[in-house]
Amino acid sequence: MSQPEIFIIESLEFDDERDNRFEGRIISQILALSGKKCEYYYIRTKRELKTLLEHFASSHYRYLHLSCHGNTNSLFTTLDPVPFSELGSLIKPHLQKRRLFVSACSATNSALADAIMPDSGCYSILGPDEKIYFGDAAVLWASFYHVMFAADSTAMKYKTIKAKAQEVSNLYRVKLKLIGHDKEDSKSYTIKAIAPRKEP
Repeated sequence: MSQPEIFIIESLEFDDERDNRFEGRIISQILALSGKKCEYYYIRTKRELKTLLEHFASSHYRYLHLSCHGNTNSLFTTLDPVPFSELGSLIKPHLQKRRLFVSACSATNSALADAIMPDSGCYSILGPDEKIYFGDAAVLWASFYHVMFAADSTAMKYKTIKAKAQEVSNLYRVKLKLIGHDKEDSKSYTIKAIAPRKEP
């Protein structure tokens, strides 16, 4: 039986390591303060990513959080690019009835959805829809998980994710994108753009 906990895999550039910009580690520490279980791993290669995704599957944790650099067609470990086509083959076997959270600039888009959503059984993907700075990302994700688990510590529902994502988008002025599976068609998905509401 799956557990409503978060499994974090992080991979950054050497400059980020030197400057101690470990967003995923910060999120894991804040989750621990809230009494949530969390597994956190730092990697540098695509080979390690494959191994950790297999470990995620066997952990029975329900939520996967990837913290790394990205662009519109790839994610990056410290030493290896991971094009979405490769990421799809690595990650799809492990997302059945699970949710993916991607903290990587500009990577949550239709190309990522095409690579992951069809026939994976993944319920949803949430991530930024623009370049996001380390400080903003760390507090945004920590806030998002805090309000999600405060609303329901046993499950994340799509409707609640959308509502809480809108709240943190408003608060931190960051555009997000929420990708959800189509219950009627395993090959289809929907994309919801979440933008900060205009301040009065």
